[in-house]
Amino acid sequence: MKCRVCKRDAQISLKSYNLNLCSNCFLEFFRKRVYTTINEFKMCTPKDRILVAVSGGKDSLSLWHILSDLGYRTCGLHIILDIGEYSQRSYQQVIKFAQTKSLELRVVSVRDEFGKSIKELAKIAKRPPCRVCGMVKRYLMNREAEAFDCLATGHNLDDEASTLLGNLLNWQEGFLSRQAPVLEENYTLKRKIKPFAFISQEEITLYAELCGIDYLEERCPFSRRATSLIYKGVLNKIEEEMPATKLRFYKGFIKREYFKGGKREELSPCKRCGYLTVGEVCNFCKLKEKVLERKNLTEGGDDVRRDSYLKGNH
Repeated sequence: MKCRVCKRDAQISLKSYNLNLCSNCFLEFFRKRVYTTINEFKMCTPKDRILVAVSGGKDSLSLWHILSDLGYRTCGLHIILDIGEYSQRSYQQVIKFAQTKSLELRVVSVRDEFGKSIKELAKIAKRPPCRVCGMVKRYLMNREAEAFDCLATGHNLDDEASTLLGNLLNWQEGFLSRQAPVLEENYTLKRKIKPFAFISQEEITLYAELCGIDYLEERCPFSRRATSLIYKGVLNKIEEEMPATKLRFYKGFIKREYFKGGKREELSPCKRCGYLTVGEVCNFCKLKEKVLERKNLTEGGDDVRRDSYLKGNH
């Protein structure tokens, strides 16, 4: 098996492109595809300041790595979710990467914001941890990106294709508008870009390994029952029989620009923080209010028990 480009021995076979490449030519192929995606969708310029959301996994660290290597001005953002040892290991991976590459990093903590962990917040909100986590992360990423030109996330082709499949199966037209590789700035909502939108998870893994990126391999313990994994599994089976299915599926959607003509939810500023949301108060502020109410009830209960004890009612 020979490399299509340099004719040397090929180590990598990309079935989606019917392409065999050596390691060096694959890295060049990968860089060109990311660079082309950025330029085609006018995501950012070398002058822009980009805040890169980094979790410690291969997608986000690879994104931060390649954007920095391509000469873009980046700063990482890591959100400590307080999910036990998983969060500790995630934080350590991000710190190690930032120090190795001498990159700027911002760190925010969910516990600093709420005084609670994601698991505790999910119980208070009476919602699945993944839904609460996603909402909190989106809010904090958007807030921290205020001083930057855009926010970059490591969403890859597998993420976009599985999300698209889920939205179509459930006819969630309002969510289709979020499927574009670029989400334009809208009042308080910062411009968001997805440079890996057409890059598969397999390709990113190869890139990370060839570049020697040390990343956290384990998944978040709360993601085990995520419906997105079911959709990814279905698409992976189809991809095995018909290579490039994911790419055709997502590219076809983008080419037809369904997300531009789809039904969109009407947004208005949150009465508490000003963040654009559906309704009068955003979910982040609602959650903060619930946490405060729980705290007041607990403290009030302690006072009642203390007074009762002092009066001899025990």
